[in-house]
Amino acid sequence: MRLGSILCGFRTGIVAGVLLVNRGVLTVLPRIDVGIIAGSSTNAISFPEDLKEPGVEMKAEKLVIPTPFGDSPEFVHFSYAGKEILTCRMHGWREGVSRADASRQIFWVFHGSGVRYVLTEGGVGAVNHLLKPRDIVLPDDYLDFSLRKDVSLGLPYLLTMRQPICPDLSDALYAGIRENTPPGYVFRRGVYACTDGRHFESPAEVRMLKQLGADVVGQSLCPEVYLAREIGAHYASIQLVVNFAEGIVEDWKHEELADIFYNEAKWAGRTLLRAVTRIPPEFSCACLDLRQQTMLRDHKE
Repeated sequence: MRLGSILCGFRTGIVAGVLLVNRGVLTVLPRIDVGIIAGSSTNAISFPEDLKEPGVEMKAEKLVIPTPFGDSPEFVHFSYAGKEILTCRMHGWREGVSRADASRQIFWVFHGSGVRYVLTEGGVGAVNHLLKPRDIVLPDDYLDFSLRKDVSLGLPYLLTMRQPICPDLSDALYAGIRENTPPGYVFRRGVYACTDGRHFESPAEVRMLKQLGADVVGQSLCPEVYLAREIGAHYASIQLVVNFAEGIVEDWKHEELADIFYNEAKWAGRTLLRAVTRIPPEFSCACLDLRQQTMLRDHKE
């Protein structure tokens, strides 16, 4: 049997680690507590190395794990605050790989390594005119206008999205923000409208999103939010407003966008690490109850 086939089938839900190949060397990854999906807000740095944060212990870099959906993006494995953490850059997006497959690869690895908490970050456009660049939004709901709708790992679950964002994990993010002076106002709830990209939205599309109740618009929350539910993980996200969406308040300038991305990257990275230290030992959320066995069954004569 090919090694890749062995690796893809290794995780059954009870194994404590995951096998991977890193530059031809077979390695066993320990059970991972936290998965961090880095996005545009930290893309200007190497996370977490560039933060030089005391207590961060780098374990491995450039880990590529075979999955049924293709080889994963490169992961970094590190420990911090007593937790084992896996992270990857820019939502796993890369040339030659669809965004749907990139997300599936990431969450297949998270599922296989036992990840229980998924933290993500990104940059968004302000649809709500009360928001401005450098404000922080912790979304609590979403509108999915992406075309990658039927994205799953094929696990036999019915996913209820009544409470898509884990309130307890979102509280941990908020605590991390408070410990790390934010660059703007902080909003503890908001509706995230997800579009496909890679282009930004038109003014007419933004007007539609605003009428439907969106506060911010971005391109990454979906399918991550429901893949997290599929693997039985708690999920929360921190979103940095980097521009006004088209037709909102004023036209944005590329220079301003770049300035925010470069100057706030370390702030976003440190906030994620602070949030890790604030993950509570017990959760009161309903996340795990909102994933149930599917009621669809094959009928055989």
